[in-house]
Amino acid sequence: MSGTVRATTAVLAISWIAALHAGSGGPHVGPDPACAAPSRLSETGLYAGGHVGTIDPRNQPYSPQYPLWSDGAAKTRWIFLPPGTAIDTRGDWQFPAGTKFWKEFTFNGRKVETRFLWHASADTWVFATYLWNEEGTDALLAPDAGVPGVVELAAGRRHDVPGIADCRACHGERRPGPLGFNALQLSTDRDPNAIHVEPLAAGMTTLATLDRAGQLSPARPDLVANPPRIRTSDPETRAILGYFSSNCGTCHNGSGEIAYQGASLKHSDIADGDAVAAALLAQATTWQVPGVAGRSLMLNRTQPDASAMLARMKSRRPSSQMPPLGTVLGDADAIAAVERWLTRPWR
Repeated sequence: MSGTVRATTAVLAISWIAALHAGSGGPHVGPDPACAAPSRLSETGLYAGGHVGTIDPRNQPYSPQYPLWSDGAAKTRWIFLPPGTAIDTRGDWQFPAGTKFWKEFTFNGRKVETRFLWHASADTWVFATYLWNEEGTDALLAPDAGVPGVVELAAGRRHDVPGIADCRACHGERRPGPLGFNALQLSTDRDPNAIHVEPLAAGMTTLATLDRAGQLSPARPDLVANPPRIRTSDPETRAILGYFSSNCGTCHNGSGEIAYQGASLKHSDIADGDAVAAALLAQATTWQVPGVAGRSLMLNRTQPDASAMLARMKSRRPSSQMPPLGTVLGDADAIAAVERWLTRPWR
């Protein structure tokens, strides 16, 4: 894609959004105007002084040890916890009202979008996405329906800015919240073999920093003394299950908002990694791998190409691809890692 075409695409997208804002008198406002997403990213509280540039020091950077595949995007993330508040650590983490999350997506060296998740009130989570201009000087609120095809990733494959319905499809409707901010993802016992591993830079948020700041309630010194990890007999299995947890466990968790039978891949359910791996290797699935006779297995050691999980990772057909949203390119590194894991000599 030429620079001229790329710039034209970005300008048209930004112009479209600006026109929508002007024509409607501002961004979409829900039942409570106080819980409306601001029209500009600079108004969300991400930046010091309310101007695009320096990140407000109250916003804590973090990096999950098992990143979600997002078509090769470089991602930067921050969380804001209101002063004097803490995360409720009883069961699934619950975040205090006022909590904010941001995730910035960069493709080919250019910022494209920043997603915003805001716990605006006790029972309201606000989802919003901001689309950057070509110069990287401003980002405007995208329409509720999202913006298709904002940047080319490969021949015939373009990145779509998600709509609110897409966000809720992944983050949930009944109990929405962040996906990559939990005890396993923030563990200080990070997996050095994680697929698409990201460095844990100085100053990033971890279980230890949250504990020291009193931002976990009840306090969890046990998570600092014995950091969560996926326990397996070998490092390859740990890395594979970590990837599945991040990319599959949001839905395939035994109690999610879609029907699923089989081993739960939720971050809190895979501590005994060898048992989870054994279950996946023995689990038949109702989804049939094309061209495979008989019932397909989730993962198949003797016939890797007959593995339902692997086949769906490779597919980018809307009816069969996994994950079902947020990606238009297969994750070649993860596919290769799963194939190596299945075909290795098993101990």
